[in-house]
Amino acid sequence: MPDDPRRAGWSLVRRELRAQRGGVLIGVVVGLLWTVARVAMPKLVQRAIDDGITARDTGALLRWSLAVGGAATVAALFTGMRRFWAFKVSREMEASLREQLFGHIVALHAAFSDRSSTGDLMSRANADLLQIQNLVVLIPLTISNGVTVLAIAGIMVATDPVLTALAVGSLPVLNIVARRFGQRLHPASLAIQQESADLATVVEETVGGIRVVKGLGAEGVQQARLATEADQLYDASMAAARVRARFLPGMDLLPSVGVVGVLAYGGLQVIDGSLSLGQLVAFNVYIGLMIWPLRMLGMIIAQAQRAGASAQRVQEVLATPAAIVDPPAPRALPARGSGTGHVVFRDVTFAYHDDGPPVLDRFDLELAPGESVALVGPTGSGKSTVARLLLRFYDVDGGEVTLDGVDIRDLRLGELRRAVSIVFEDTFLFSDTIAANIAFGRPDADDDAIRRAAFLAGAHEFIEALPDGYDTPVGERGFALSGGQRQRIAIARAILADPRVLVLDDATSAVDPTKEHEIRDALAEVMHRRTTLIIAHRPATIALADRVVLLDGGHIVASGRHDELLASNARYREVLAAVHRPGEPAVGERADEEVVAP
Repeated sequence: MPDDPRRAGWSLVRRELRAQRGGVLIGVVVGLLWTVARVAMPKLVQRAIDDGITARDTGALLRWSLAVGGAATVAALFTGMRRFWAFKVSREMEASLREQLFGHIVALHAAFSDRSSTGDLMSRANADLLQIQNLVVLIPLTISNGVTVLAIAGIMVATDPVLTALAVGSLPVLNIVARRFGQRLHPASLAIQQESADLATVVEETVGGIRVVKGLGAEGVQQARLATEADQLYDASMAAARVRARFLPGMDLLPSVGVVGVLAYGGLQVIDGSLSLGQLVAFNVYIGLMIWPLRMLGMIIAQAQRAGASAQRVQEVLATPAAIVDPPAPRALPARGSGTGHVVFRDVTFAYHDDGPPVLDRFDLELAPGESVALVGPTGSGKSTVARLLLRFYDVDGGEVTLDGVDIRDLRLGELRRAVSIVFEDTFLFSDTIAANIAFGRPDADDDAIRRAAFLAGAHEFIEALPDGYDTPVGERGFALSGGQRQRIAIARAILADPRVLVLDDATSAVDPTKEHEIRDALAEVMHRRTTLIIAHRPATIALADRVVLLDGGHIVASGRHDELLASNARYREVLAAVHRPGEPAVGERADEEVVAP
């Protein structure tokens, strides 16, 4: 890959054009046929004037007029075809890049998502790809325009070299101006794309977090952020507009300067008889045909600079290597049976940043097949990190994590994540029906399987009470449902996946304590004989586990049954007390409604 980011962006465009070379070739051929028809028209006009009007030959005038009409019809036909193929190629290239970008973003490791804003990625996937598409549209048009200019220049030289020199004498100056225009416009175009991404980030965050914004009365804060970003985008856009305002008038004027000289010198030649009237008219028509392609040069350069900046931003994402990938020689998990679901963390060390303190330090944990283990610890102790390492959202810095005797780094990611399902604390539902959300991991699941999973998750009753039952749309991110209802659907989604290992990452946090008993028994049934890792703070949920592990400072400091640790470990009681919520039983309090012996 080229070291220069700008070259890397153009390399991306060239690679995609090679992939679309068939369509590009058809577009160019159609454009050349359009050129033939357009270039022929002034010659036909010349014959109509010289052989018909000047010679007072009505028949010749009619014939050549019909020929002009035929050439115009052919040119019109190929104009439509030229634009069709130009847009076809550009849209196919845009779709290809969008699929590549989306697939690569999905495949990238969790750390990339941690440091990338959604608005910036959306800008690259939409606005930047649109800029590239707009450039590709112009490629067949530009090639045919270029050939038109060359063909016209040849005809003009053959007609009268002096007139030609007067007509095109400004082109070297135009080339210099165009080069400087492109150099000045590129940084301004790149700034516009970046500011557009920053603005999109503010809008996306405000819409996605609208409940937080309204809940804190922070509409004015976000409005101020938006105004700041909009002002910065305005400033960048005006900087680019000033560049255009300085260069485009000259680029527009220069091709027209020769018209004055052509009229003066050519008119004298017609008067003294060395040039026919038809030739002078044709010459001026040719100049008119040249002016538009030359005027387009400024537009093409400006679009090329915008597209180059956009391609550079897209390539930055595509060039980001995926840190978590399938191994070159993957192993397979042993066949599933009563002894599968064995998880071992052996001497694991992990830090989120290379120069940061380790979150887990020489961490050891074993989950026997079918065993349920609850991880308890203060905030920042590494509980959720354990779950993320098990799913290979991140790779360990030292040690290993094995599933049924196989290092998870030796497994295909798809196989690992089918074997381990997780229910997150922050439940995310897609803008689809409830049934589709439950079956997200198994889209081929039948209605009976979906309903059974919902029943086990304690969601069936409230789903049936909805207007359209399982076909009810959940709305944007599922916010049409309560937090507890969303978590039950997420639990049903994990149940339907039927994993070897189930991870509940504070999965009952959004369930009202007085309603938790409605899904606790269901969870106990789902966990029965299934290896389960529970990350929780509620005594009632923790008590579902066969064993409780107290994690503190990246180490296991205690292990045992919930009631044993309550009685014997002060640190355990302290941790539970720190996260106690009103409405929940106090630490150590026994209540049949809230604490169930495993």
